[in-house]
Amino acid sequence: MMTTYIAHARIFDGEKLLDAQSLTLNGEIVTAIGGDTAPAGAEIVDAQGATLMPGFIDSHVHTSVESLREALKFGVTTELEMQGYWTPQQRTEVNNDDTLADVRSALIALMAKGGHPSELMKDLGEHDPAAGESKGWVMPSVSTPDEARAHVNAFVQQGADYIKVMIEEGTVMGRPDLPQMNPQTIRAGVEEAHALGKRVIAHAITLDATRQALEAGVDGLAHLFIDRKADAQIIVALADADVFVTPCLVISSSLMGNAATALADDPRVNSRLPQIWLDTLRGRFNTYPEGNFQHVLDSVAALHSAGVDILAGTDASVPVASHGGVAHGASLHHELQYLVQAGLTPSDALAAATSVPARRFNLIDRGRIAPGLRADLLLIDGDPTTSINDTLDTRAIWRRGTRLAA
Repeated sequence: MMTTYIAHARIFDGEKLLDAQSLTLNGEIVTAIGGDTAPAGAEIVDAQGATLMPGFIDSHVHTSVESLREALKFGVTTELEMQGYWTPQQRTEVNNDDTLADVRSALIALMAKGGHPSELMKDLGEHDPAAGESKGWVMPSVSTPDEARAHVNAFVQQGADYIKVMIEEGTVMGRPDLPQMNPQTIRAGVEEAHALGKRVIAHAITLDATRQALEAGVDGLAHLFIDRKADAQIIVALADADVFVTPCLVISSSLMGNAATALADDPRVNSRLPQIWLDTLRGRFNTYPEGNFQHVLDSVAALHSAGVDILAGTDASVPVASHGGVAHGASLHHELQYLVQAGLTPSDALAAATSVPARRFNLIDRGRIAPGLRADLLLIDGDPTTSINDTLDTRAIWRRGTRLAA
């Protein structure tokens, strides 16, 4: 196993800056923090004052092998799939490939027949028939409590790391009156997942849907509601229930008609992304142009102040401009910028992409820098704990101790 000694670094461990300025990794694992002397035979990396921090975790994606490759180019070392099927063999292959971000998955979510995200799959099928419900495959759906319990059991047996539930009537998606599961069915699925030791994350983009999710007993929200500004009642309810929120501000902005053109034009982004993803960043959903994005930022600020855990996620999916404004890897940096714009400190935003999702998803081997943890590391020029824009100035990326080729 190769030993690497990184010297003269500013070290952010996922929660705070450390006094130490050096780190040793041996193979896949961080073995020591601090020390003025490199181990015998170690490769020495002089950080020259750059910031060393844990690899990023994107807490909401819909991904593929190629998207995992794109994500890693931007320092996202783990993606959390929120609706997408991965076989055990595929998961093993991803885990063993240090050119890809690692992946965890909900597999296929609890959803109503013809409900969200069926309408998006049909849209995508118009661009790419293989992406939609085609070739005889139809997404599993449930309509009764017994079917919900059976669905959860089946997908836990197939390796789901957590369970996703869709609570979406379609207003902000431009598809009002989408079919939905009834509350009893949702609750049955949530209770079964909990009985099997799995967390439940809800898709809920309106305040009413968020209240339904809370009543069902979910553990986290894969979006933040965008139809109304958070009031005191919902803030207290989320805080008291210890529900985490992945606001996915980049997709909320896209739903409101905003493209990520400035991100696509940033040379630190367009030098790393293929044209199809740059075109996607310049696209947008634009299904809820009447929304007020500042209200969403204000809601994030209020929830964070109330002690609600905020996680960084993007909802990145496929390279289609009509579903655009978001790209794997690059948009995680955009999300961090939005979190700071909402009022989080840069260090809090960095924690939202490292230690906080690791804790909330029980990823005990990553998300922080400490002896014994995975050597998923980023070396960033500048100081992102004071200037969040610096995160895109990536000098080096390690995935399980293997440095990504430039």
